[in-house]
Amino acid sequence: MAEKRITYKIQDLGGIGEVQIADEVVAIIAGLAATEVNGVASMAGNITNELVSKLGMKNLSRGVKVTVLVVTVDLNLNIEYGKNILETSKKVQEKVKSSIENMTGLEVADVNIHIASVDMENEKGK
Repeated sequence: MAEKRITYKIQDLGGIGEVQIADEVVAIIAGLAATEVNGVASMAGNITNELVSKLGMKNLSRGVKVTVLVVTVDLNLNIEYGKNILETSKKVQEKVKSSIENMTGLEVADVNIHIASVDMENEKGK
């Protein structure tokens, strides 16, 4: 049985048709925006921007949960060792909110950050 996709109706073009966007697209936007912030090592599930091109966009939505109506985003992140968690989280929240709102026109009510782990990868070489 195929998984049911949730879509958002973002525009009704007055009799011409409507524009709908899948929740997975919103999750991908959120995941891309989050991994662009300095201090975010990856999404929980080890998805980084570098891996997106190899694995495909669908994998970027791992670690992201999107709730319908007014958008609520839950992100599971791996933070880089030595980075300020509060500052990095605030930057992720701002970036994800603005990216989703600018690209889709949907209103983002909450961007909840869950730190899954600390990435010690960069500390090994020091």
